[in-house]
Formats: sequence, structure tokens, C-alpha cells
Amino acid sequence: MATLLRFAPSPTGALHLGGLRTALYNHLFARRTGGKWILRIEDTDRTRAVPGAVEGISNALAWAGLEYDFGPSKVGPHGPYFQSERLDLYHKYADRLLQSGHAYRCFCSKDKLADVRERLQRTGSRATYDKSCLHLTEEEAARRARAGESYVIRFNDSNLPVRPPSHDLVFSGLKDAHDSLPTDPVLLKADKFPTYHLASVVDDFEMGITHVVRGEEWLPSLPLHLDLYAALSLPMPHFAHLPILLNPDGSKMSKRKGDVHVLDYAQRGWEPNAVLNWLALAGWGAQRASTGSTSHPSADAPSSTQLMSLEQLIQQFDFNSLTQRRSILDPLKLEHINKHHLMQLMLTPHGLNSSAQRAQPFVQKAFPNSPFTSVPYLERVVFTLQGRLTNLSDVPSLAPYLFEEPDYTAEEAQKMLRTVRQRVGLTDAQYAEVISDLIVRLRQASTGWDASSLAQMLHDGQATSGLAPKDFMPIVRHALTGTKSGPAIADTMAVLGPERTIARLERLAK
Repeated sequence: MATLLRFAPSPTGALHLGGLRTALYNHLFARRTGGKWILRIEDTDRTRAVPGAVEGISNALAWAGLEYDFGPSKVGPHGPYFQSERLDLYHKYADRLLQSGHAYRCFCSKDKLADVRERLQRTGSRATYDKSCLHLTEEEAARRARAGESYVIRFNDSNLPVRPPSHDLVFSGLKDAHDSLPTDPVLLKADKFPTYHLASVVDDFEMGITHVVRGEEWLPSLPLHLDLYAALSLPMPHFAHLPILLNPDGSKMSKRKGDVHVLDYAQRGWEPNAVLNWLALAGWGAQRASTGSTSHPSADAPSSTQLMSLEQLIQQFDFNSLTQRRSILDPLKLEHINKHHLMQLMLTPHGLNSSAQRAQPFVQKAFPNSPFTSVPYLERVVFTLQGRLTNLSDVPSLAPYLFEEPDYTAEEAQKMLRTVRQRVGLTDAQYAEVISDLIVRLRQASTGWDASSLAQMLHDGQATSGLAPKDFMPIVRHALTGTKSGPAIADTMAVLGPERTIARLERLAK
């Protein structure tokens, strides 16, 4: 039987990093096993739905390169893919549970339920409901329902079916966790919309899901879901619950806290492959014993900063390699991974052009009046900066002098000049002489305007000046950039071109 998985977010906001990792692991396992995966929108909680959230989720998945096989806009045999369009199915299965005695109607008002919970707490009971409606006769419950009384449908946890013990592909050695569940959990709400518990079980069966891969936060609900499968006499899928991701301060990552929205990372210029690489290896690299719940590092597991393409992640993915511990997402690791993914991208046939196009909005925003923001020009810039770039959004700050004239009145530029003057006793006349000599050499150059030829001219100019390279080059760097660090001067001149290079030198030679 071919594997079929699903990523089932709620449209309650933007897709965050934890959700993207869940989608990624579904994608990796589906592709590793030759299977497929579904995007299913769990929109049964109408009070929390956010307009535009579904489009945002789809856009985030598309940016990351995680292409689902079936779902919204991709018709398949499992639709519809919005739970709000599948209500008849949930009602049918709720009726089956009512008829078998595994569920019952509850007519208790919110006020009564609050009173019941308070009374049970005072007595020291762990129960959350007193099951009063369980004792209604079938005739009485049917009569009240026909009369229009509001009710919910509850699962009858005093009539639990026999089923196998809980099992998880990540968390081995699970213990019975029924005590953590509310008493007789609600399956169908008063508005006739299902809770997550009923809807997910019904949809996973109806869609033929073979593996349910979801966050650790659903682990406490696993006993209830397995009970529902057994009560409905449905085959159970395999489950894999993913440990929660943590912020650097150790707090739980959520869409309500911190900078975790996927499209924010897209807008700030991070490489999608780098983000996937970073997320995939957060908590990857453990090897669990076949019995027991301990996990320890595997000798052949990738490190948390190993560079891996999506295809390599697919080839190596294994649920048994996931740690059971919660993992911190370290932004410094993303910077390391992103820098090297960028360098790899630029080695591909169209990588430089793609990088330039994506860097262009950052440059144009930083320098709205600059005439030097075309894609061909930015290709030269990005190529020159590639060893220094952590993120494409760094281009404007790493080399502002490539887009506008240097500010020689800035503290950094003035400090550069003071340092050289103090070290070698450089006078204004000597500074102008060095620059003027270089202008002459550049104007008389018979070779092409390339970094290699320019480096030779700089070497000849330094030899003529009588200054050491450590004193000569800062003079030229000051004249061309006004900053103390950056790419090699010859590379900078090659990007600026003859006209801009000579014009800057002439300005400082006066």
C-alpha cells in the first residue's frame, strides 16, 4: 500500500516555522517512500479563522519548494480539502457512535457545566464532567433534540473499546494517558461542527492516510483518537509526533510569539533551501534503541549545520533518527547554513541571475535614487560579495559605495585616513600624489578592465609610491569606498567600472 500523508494546518494565521517543519517531514517521508501528501485545511473552528490565511499557507509552502500532491487548487480523489465542506461525513460518523453507545447527546448549558466543574474540583475529583446526560434515555434525548434544544455529542469514555496500546514512530514506550483527557470529550459541538478529534480521525480514514505526522502537542490526545478508531472499527494509521521547537531563550515557539512566520523569512532574503536544511536538522541525529525511550547521537547522523539539499534530506530521512527532546532553533546556525547555500547557488547556471533579481528589491529600497540597481549590474555586485554574504538582504549594507558616492565626512572614512597619516607621516600632498599616479596608470591602461589587470596596476602603483602595501592600499580603499573593509580593491574597481573609478579618484586627488 502506497504511503499517503497529510499536512493539516488551521487557517488561524500565517504559517510559522514549526508548521513548516511538520510539512517538511511529511514531504520527506512521502517522497522517501514513493508516496504522496495532502494539504488539508482544518477550518472547523470558525471563530478563529483569519481571512487570507489559506493563501498565505499555500504561498509559504510554494516559497519553500514543498509541493503537495492534492489539496486546494489541486483536485484529487480525497476532496473536498476544507473540513468545513465535509460536515455530512462527521455527522454520519457521530450518528454511528451514538447508535453503538460510544457517544451520547449532552444538553447541559455552559453555566451548568461551569458549576459542575467547580463542584468536582471542590471534591478533589479529576473528572471534568459528571456524565449527567449519559443517563438520559434514548427516547428522552431524541425528544429534546427534536424540540430544538441545543446539545453537543460527547464520547462515552466509560464504554471504551478494546484496542492495541499507543504506539508512536518517534516517542517509543508511551504510557496510557487517558487521565490527562477531559471526561467524555466533546466530538460534535452545538453548532454542529466537529472538534479536531472527530474530524481528524474521520478525515484520515476517509482520505486513506497511512501516516499521521504532527506536532508533539497532540500526543496527549492520541489515546482518544485511538479509542475513536476502535469504536468506529476503523484501521489505525501510523503516528509520528514531532518534538516542539523552542526559541533561543528556551520558550515554546508559537505563531503568537516571536519572529517565526515563514513568509517573514522569505521577505528578508533567506534561502528557502537553507531554511529547510535548518529546520530538518533541528532534532535530527538521534538513534533510539528498539526497546525503551532513550536516544543518543548516531555516528553517521548529519550535524545540525551540515549542508543538505532537499533531495539529500529525502534520501536520508528516517523517523528513527529524530530525537525525542525539544530542540532550540539557533539563528546563528541558519546564518552559517544560508551563507553556504548562497555560495552553492551561485555556482549553478542561473544562480547568479536569480540571486541578483532577489537582491534587487533590497538595494532599491535602500538606495531609491541610485541608477546602479539593474540586474546585470547586481550580478557583478553579488559575485564580488559572495564570500561575504550571509543573506541577500546584506548587499546594501556590505557595499553601499557601489550604489552611491562615499561619504568622506563619516567617522569611519576620517579615521581610516588619520590612521595611515599617523603610521607613515602621510601628508595631503603625498596622498594626492598616490591617487594622481594611479589615475594616470588607469587612463593609460591598454589591457581590459578586469580584476586581474587592475590588481597588477595597483601593484605597480604601490611599488612606485615607495609605501608598503599595508599603507598604500588603505589610501586607495579610502578614495574609492570610504570604508575600511570590503572586497579586494581590484574587484571593487572592476564593478565600479572605469568612469566611476577614475571620477572618484579625481575627486580626492585635488
